[in-house]
Amino acid sequence: MPFKKTAFALACASALLSTSAFAANDKLTIGITQYPATLHPDIDSMVAKAYTKGFVNRETIGYDQNWELVCFYCEEVPSFENGLAQIVDRPHAKEGESKQGVKMRVTLKSDLYWGDGTPITTKDMVFWHKVVTSPDVQGNPELTTMQQIEQLEVVDEHTVNVYVDRVSFKYNADYIPNILPAHIDQAVFESNSKNYHLNTKFVTEPTLAGLYSGPYIIEQLKQGQFVKMTRNKHWKGKQPHFDTVTLKTVSDTQALQANLLSGDVDYIPGELGLTLDQALQFEKKFGDRFNVDIRPASLYEHLDVQLNNPHLSEVKVRQALLFGLDRKLITDKLFDGKQQVANSDTSPLDSIYTSETPTYDYNPEKANQLLKEAGYELVNGVQMKDGEPLEIEFMTTAGNKTRELVQQFAQGQWKKIGIKANINNQTARVYFGTTLTERKHKGLAMFAWSSSPENPPLTILHSDYIPTKDNQWAGQNYAGYSNPEMDRILEAIDGELNKEKRTELWKQFQNLYATELPALPLYYRSDSYILPKWLVNVEPTGHQHYSSYWSENWSRAN
Repeated sequence: MPFKKTAFALACASALLSTSAFAANDKLTIGITQYPATLHPDIDSMVAKAYTKGFVNRETIGYDQNWELVCFYCEEVPSFENGLAQIVDRPHAKEGESKQGVKMRVTLKSDLYWGDGTPITTKDMVFWHKVVTSPDVQGNPELTTMQQIEQLEVVDEHTVNVYVDRVSFKYNADYIPNILPAHIDQAVFESNSKNYHLNTKFVTEPTLAGLYSGPYIIEQLKQGQFVKMTRNKHWKGKQPHFDTVTLKTVSDTQALQANLLSGDVDYIPGELGLTLDQALQFEKKFGDRFNVDIRPASLYEHLDVQLNNPHLSEVKVRQALLFGLDRKLITDKLFDGKQQVANSDTSPLDSIYTSETPTYDYNPEKANQLLKEAGYELVNGVQMKDGEPLEIEFMTTAGNKTRELVQQFAQGQWKKIGIKANINNQTARVYFGTTLTERKHKGLAMFAWSSSPENPPLTILHSDYIPTKDNQWAGQNYAGYSNPEMDRILEAIDGELNKEKRTELWKQFQNLYATELPALPLYYRSDSYILPKWLVNVEPTGHQHYSSYWSENWSRAN
């Protein structure tokens, strides 16, 4: 792959780069298809925000390119093996709660600073914990998960003991405290926690250097258009080669390609760039000018459903929609067969994936039979029930040409079995910022989930994570899916430390998912990175800690 071919050239030139990079005033412009709805690290789950976050704010712990847990801001990853984590009794556990939990000791590196020079300490961890466990804060998708961190015990200015109210195999992946700038945002939070999501300095003054802790800080931005980042002079890690990195938003993927060819952008990342079909065509035409790196990722393209919709609340209708859609033809025609049809949300890259699940090969006759069993009757080419036609709203991100093609293809195929799909697309900012998070979609919503390795989708499928006005729209269960058996399996997976037993539970999960269809699986996606020949050391990860988390390693090959 092109990254491997250029890595040696970079190594040979490293001495020159280390002395000349600062004088070069080198710039990099990256073209992406979405603009972040917010820059706050812990509000919303939009990919554009997470990608931007990799440049300017890091988590304490994350997964690297080998899918292994590593420290970004801590001294050592706590584990049962190294003695920094242990199972402890919970003497004050309430009735129905776990009698045991996990205690971890987490130590921050001592050379961490906010972009204004303020040292990062455990005060920033304590403030983070207050924010992410507060039911007042709107738009926190992991509220319920974070509330399971029942106590942070400050040992000193760099060390805390973390107490988790249960035993989970993801103890050191999901429950490590992160940081928020207490010296800037704590007063804002304490003055009005219910409106914190609107008043946080990440929204009102996003160019304050002290909000950021990564190799870059945000210098300038324009809503919906660009985010310009410059070096963080208080960053003590490896110094980045590029003085300035600009994320330019071009939501239309055809226009994004034009921007690349004209030189208005230098690079299109796989996390938020061209779809596979576009990348394949681009490589045929311009492979002599650019490196095109296409690789499978832990990305699951699907149709989220709105289970308040009386049609979609019926599992046989959901199954009929899949039987009535030739997903293999979609992948063959659009992606040269290089994206695998999905039957559940679990990536084939993950160690717990199983192919032994119910499948939905194209079968319109079966679809019609299921609709009949669900009480529908085909009248003049339209499925009718109780005098109402089977019509469903169908949404996705406006400007994404591939998703729009999939929509049109699905619309045509479903029409053949009497189902009418009404397309209603929105800009990514509105779609991800409010429509999904506040469950305003009325039917089907196409987008992708990314995941970390062996990650139980509690926030997506457990009934405790259905966003409502009362819980400040916390959670990512946008479908409103509620199934006691799914809750049981997810909870059992989370609490099972034995790998073999957990693998068996994962099989149960995938089978239930493929039977119940809380979402309609489309295909497992690949990421397509379009790089100039001179850009090296970009390392795709394939999971939700994106390549931007290692942006300080990027440079020019010459």
